[in-house]
Amino acid sequence: MRIGQGVDIHAFGPGDHVVLGGVCITHSCGVVAHSDGDVVIHALCDAILGALALGDIGQHFPPSDDRYRSADSRVFLRHCAALMRDRGFTLGNADISIVCEVPKIAPHTAAMRANLAADLGCDVEQISVKATTSEKLGFTGRGEGIAAFAIALLIVA
Repeated sequence: MRIGQGVDIHAFGPGDHVVLGGVCITHSCGVVAHSDGDVVIHALCDAILGALALGDIGQHFPPSDDRYRSADSRVFLRHCAALMRDRGFTLGNADISIVCEVPKIAPHTAAMRANLAADLGCDVEQISVKATTSEKLGFTGRGEGIAAFAIALLIVA
């Protein structure tokens, strides 16, 4: 088995929604990002790539490459899933934590889990998505941005 961890952070900026786990959530702002800024998927991709010792999401999808401007991050996750399978691994489980004061995450976790499981080719029971606030401390507490942390366990297929 192999374990990887991933972290992603984006500042809030102009917009009317955020994308988390492939789910478009209405919000008073968007995120500043090259792609769709999906911190959940970006952190999960980094966790999978880390477990495979294949670098990070920026090496596979550089922000300097205009092909990825406003890209759907689910494409990135499907790429990471293919790398995982090509190297003889399958997902044991993934655990994702989102840190933000707003938007409210709980109403959307089931849809996020379904999207992530579909893209990874696994059962939804293998995916955990949860959220916490930072009790109004730091940049997330002040409502300046959002963060996600992910851990992925890969097992030999």
